[in-house]
Amino acid sequence: MKKISVAFVAVLSLVVILSLKEVHVAEAACSPTELSSCVPAITSSSPPSPTCCSKLREQKPCLCGYLKDPNLKQYVNSPNAKKVASTCGVTFPKC
Repeated sequence: MKKISVAFVAVLSLVVILSLKEVHVAEAACSPTELSSCVPAITSSSPPSPTCCSKLREQKPCLCGYLKDPNLKQYVNSPNAKKVASTCGVTFPKC
């Protein structure tokens, strides 16, 4: 019975550790600096570049997190940012 309990705890610990690693990998993919190619379009009336649209699509799962960040919210939630997202075909999230 003790062997089963020890094995169960070991397997459970491994699952928890692997789950935490996956969370860190997902968080690491969210990097607001990846959207630097969108700055000219957000701060002016110029259209977004193909690179901007590509990066915006990559970062779409991160947008809610950016909206919750007080340092990023004003940029991500701006009318121009929403216009860039729309031009790139990225649906703006409702968080």
